[in-house]
Amino acid sequence: MKCKTLYTLGLAGAMALGGLTALPAAAAEVESKDPIILTIHDWTGQYITTHIMGEVLKKAGYNIKYQQADYLAQFAGLESGDLHVAMEMWETTGKQAMDKSLATGKTVDLGETGMQAKEEWWYPSYMKEKCPGLPDWKALNKCAEAFSTPETAPKGRYLGGPVTWGGFDDERADALGLNFEVVHAGTDAALFAELKSAYERKEPILLWIYAPHWAVAKFKGEWVEFPTYTDACYNDPKWGINKDKKYDCGKPFGWIKKVGWKGGEKKWPGAYKAIRAFHIENDEMSQMIVEVDLENKKLEDVVAAWMKKNEAVWKKWIGQM
Repeated sequence: MKCKTLYTLGLAGAMALGGLTALPAAAAEVESKDPIILTIHDWTGQYITTHIMGEVLKKAGYNIKYQQADYLAQFAGLESGDLHVAMEMWETTGKQAMDKSLATGKTVDLGETGMQAKEEWWYPSYMKEKCPGLPDWKALNKCAEAFSTPETAPKGRYLGGPVTWGGFDDERADALGLNFEVVHAGTDAALFAELKSAYERKEPILLWIYAPHWAVAKFKGEWVEFPTYTDACYNDPKWGINKDKKYDCGKPFGWIKKVGWKGGEKKWPGAYKAIRAFHIENDEMSQMIVEVDLENKKLEDVVAAWMKKNEAVWKKWIGQM
């Protein structure tokens, strides 16, 4: 899933992108002038998709507000109507929370973004020399010490994402009997900073990597192959090799969806129609993440460039073509 938080983007940049309610950029008639609250999380791609959608809605005449929110805990706000739209829920980590929320009837599935998600344990290719059985997960215990650090030895070390991302990595390691200590990075930026440092020095590292993201293009490596995910793996302890515990499989791979407060569809039907129409694919998103994270371009400049290049696309979303 995921890069920079508000403090890494800079408060000024966040404000410039609409940290406060933004006045409409067009005089179009809209159903309500109340601001549509789009949630912001803690990875670069989600900042980009959310601000593209926000800028498009402004062009249609809507007021927009961006609100920092926890990736999984946000559903309470979406169900109550205190928050309105989340632009990225990943099947890999958010499926269970989203399904539970949809079942309340208070939120609505706004469709796929067009991006396909993959999130899993990942290692640099140079580690296969020390652990030749990879990518099969069963090789991990045979070479756990090769992935250890002074703090975890003789156990291996797995660097997970921030705990707010979910993903069940602690439970997975336990259910599969892996001789690894799961350590969570404090931020997305810290996760990839550690990868960069280890990779440059050819040091051992096993960590959470997700796509779409620049890391899978910049660094040569592979994802660990765990038992294939099924819903039963996460719901039924009797499924899989461990008959007493759930999560004895890998993460699901698949869609990245938009989800919203159900009441918003009646309050801003035109906006919700545009949100449903939003579509960006992995390659396009990965390139924008590269521009922000690696080329140090300002987020607002990357979004503005996309808006200019894709005017015909987003005008169709808001019914202006």
